[in-house]
Amino acid sequence: MSSSYVPLTPAVAEFNADGQLYSPAYGDVYHSPSGALGQAEHVFLRGNGLPERWRGRSVFTVCETGFGLGLNFLALWKAWRDDPQRPAALHMVSVEGHPFARDDFAALLTRYAPEPVADLAQALAQQWPALLPGLHRLEFEGGAVTLTLAFGDAPVMARRLTASVDAYFLDGFAPERNPRMWAAPLLRDLARLAAPEATVATWACTGELRQALQDASFDARRAPGFGGKWHMTVGTLRARGGSASPATLPASSPASLPAVSSASSFTSPRARHAVVVGAGLAGAGVAQSLALRGWRVTVLDAGRARGAPAHAGHLAAALTPVLARDDNARARLSRAGSERALARWQGLAGEAAPRACGTVQVERDAGKSAALAGTLETLAFPSDWVRQVDRDEASALAGLPLARGGIYFAQGMLVQPNRLIDALLQTPGVTVVPADVARLAPSGQGWRVLDTHGEELAQADTVVLANAFGAQAVLAQSNLLEPLPRVAQMHALAGEVTLVPAATLNGGPRCIVGGEGYLLPDVGAGCVVGSTYVHGATQTQISADGQRVTLDKAAGLLSGHFPDFNALVPGSLPGWAGWRAVLPGRLPAVGELPHASGVWLAIGYASRGLSWSALMGDEIAARLSGEPGVLESDLAQLVSPR
Repeated sequence: MSSSYVPLTPAVAEFNADGQLYSPAYGDVYHSPSGALGQAEHVFLRGNGLPERWRGRSVFTVCETGFGLGLNFLALWKAWRDDPQRPAALHMVSVEGHPFARDDFAALLTRYAPEPVADLAQALAQQWPALLPGLHRLEFEGGAVTLTLAFGDAPVMARRLTASVDAYFLDGFAPERNPRMWAAPLLRDLARLAAPEATVATWACTGELRQALQDASFDARRAPGFGGKWHMTVGTLRARGGSASPATLPASSPASLPAVSSASSFTSPRARHAVVVGAGLAGAGVAQSLALRGWRVTVLDAGRARGAPAHAGHLAAALTPVLARDDNARARLSRAGSERALARWQGLAGEAAPRACGTVQVERDAGKSAALAGTLETLAFPSDWVRQVDRDEASALAGLPLARGGIYFAQGMLVQPNRLIDALLQTPGVTVVPADVARLAPSGQGWRVLDTHGEELAQADTVVLANAFGAQAVLAQSNLLEPLPRVAQMHALAGEVTLVPAATLNGGPRCIVGGEGYLLPDVGAGCVVGSTYVHGATQTQISADGQRVTLDKAAGLLSGHFPDFNALVPGSLPGWAGWRAVLPGRLPAVGELPHASGVWLAIGYASRGLSWSALMGDEIAARLSGEPGVLESDLAQLVSPR
């Protein structure tokens, strides 16, 4: 991983002598001088037979190379809006190796987006993500239109996409300027995602490109071009056996493609029902993600059946990404999880919404400063997302004297887990039932969910076990655990946090302070400090020993003298204690069981339940609903149940 990490290089906004947006790196303009919207409509929409081809479909997916300013996406979105026979869901996946920084992107869209798509351009600019490598999911029209941006080197990102693509927009810089974007290996990787009868269109028209498309299983041919260009290229995926697919594009004109009325392979989500076992952070994240897509969700929860809901009394926790010099899987997942959580939860009402107050991650010791600077230089992440801070700046950000400097994450979030879970479970379409699930039993195409007496609690085609360590016993009782050696090694780890009066810390920190332990801002009832890790515990409890550990950890983050804080008596304070379900490698197990169709896992979240909750919920829901994957495929494979 370390040898392959390549930081993102942002696009530079420059203009040629004619005032056109120009890439100095590739010596080419971003769009046709005859008009970007006209090119998008002629080449990419009509070249792929749109909007006719999506009519009669519930889901339609487009894959694009070269996002640029997103004018093709805006044209596609407008066509979807304008078509009364549009599909219920429209998805675009777009690969971009050199995205514009947020402010540049917004300014350029204001300049170049024509009036018919100006309001859509503004909505796109408002959601434009930070320039971080990986997948970024943007949602519009209440989730009916999604844009998945793949920031990174196209040949690498193409291999990491998961989707069922109906139409391809090939829109990189000219083949002679940027040949890697048109190379046969990349086109083959993209073709791997093609749905039956998929089509492709591009303004480029060379014999080499047509041959590369032929080699990638597309019947490619020339068609009339746009804006002074004689020709463009269109193509249709060859059906198995080598004969042309029914959606073959005529050579005469891309606009004359007949409508294709084949239905999507996914049934309407309005008719879908899922049972989610567990109502903690994992289960609530899955339930919300499915319900937002129109699913009916029954959540069965043993904690409520026993009068002890998950995270009841857990007043505050931190959601902060992690960094690694080689940008390893844990770092990539935590970054994606933080971004997805903010997008998914920031609109929640009241105290359920996360507070993006920032996080100062204090160095373990003062000698790590140079190594930390080297890590940040290697990663080259935007400084408004993460930056190094010395002790004075760290203390100023926290509003308290801190022991050392470190790094500052502007997107660090303070979350109230009890409030968050309640809000997620109140999503329309979710029903919560107190129940103790013992096992699953196959029934036709679906599964019966049974209690300890063998009585049926619910039945559905889709069951998601999101009940942490409890999933292990359910799998064992259902004769489903044996093919899952990693899941069989899951263990429960106890831990506790302590609530201290904010007045003992001069009102508490203004931002999250993390390091060896953590100290959180006041949530009204006090400041939470944590946390302990107790191996081999038989129960979770608030204890004097545990509070001594949490108070010592918090004190180690501070450099000032706080007499009232130092006078706190371990064992006399309120707090919260709970379990973590931990798998080998400390990564979760998320996905469908390979040996039990319809049974999914969302377990092993360990200490990062907030990081994985929305991300893994959306990954499961996206795959069940026929959307492009939210996770890069190599990460999805790493966390797949095994």
